[in-house]
Amino acid sequence: MTWTSVFGRGCGVLLDAIVRWLALARINPNVLTFMGLVVNIVAAFLFGYANGDNQARMFRYAGLVIIASGFFDLVDGRVARASNRVSRFGAFFDSVVDRYSDASQFLGLLVFYGRGARFFYVVLAAVAMISAIMVSYTRARAESLIGSCKVGFMERPERLVLVIIGALFNVMAPVLWVIAVLSTITVIHRVQYTWSRTRTIEGGAAQAETIHAA
Repeated sequence: MTWTSVFGRGCGVLLDAIVRWLALARINPNVLTFMGLVVNIVAAFLFGYANGDNQARMFRYAGLVIIASGFFDLVDGRVARASNRVSRFGAFFDSVVDRYSDASQFLGLLVFYGRGARFFYVVLAAVAMISAIMVSYTRARAESLIGSCKVGFMERPERLVLVIIGALFNVMAPVLWVIAVLSTITVIHRVQYTWSRTRTIEGGAAQAETIHAA
């Protein structure tokens, strides 16, 4: 057994204990989900508050806050299952809050670049925000039509890791480029995949109708 496996097992035990405590405390999982949004808004404020003199420090704080917000993402679903409070609304609410959490981070960066009169990066941050939201929207809309659309690679966890790296190491500009480009590619991939699947489904339905009519 390696030290990494011991560490991982220890973290798992600690997380399970926290989940059990939260479940016994009867804390509503939706409250935990909402707290994740609140923490992300704090990170957005830190991004927006940064300036030329304190940028590296404020961005580092924002990165640490975003890491902390991951705790709520990690436990809300587990607490819902542990307390037998899984619901369709809870899944819907979690998805909606995730979109607001993502947008709040980019909003903070928009404020930061806007205060510094860096118009190009304002546009870049806006493009990254829109494309990131569209990644989630295209999957949700596609899955209402074809059942499953998990193609593409720029999902929320990947975006969060990139934003955290950009914040902690003060390399946000290249990170925004990566998010904007790869998210756009993912959206295009999902549009193409959904187009292909809908054509197949509609073709099969038309063929079935022809056979039935015959």
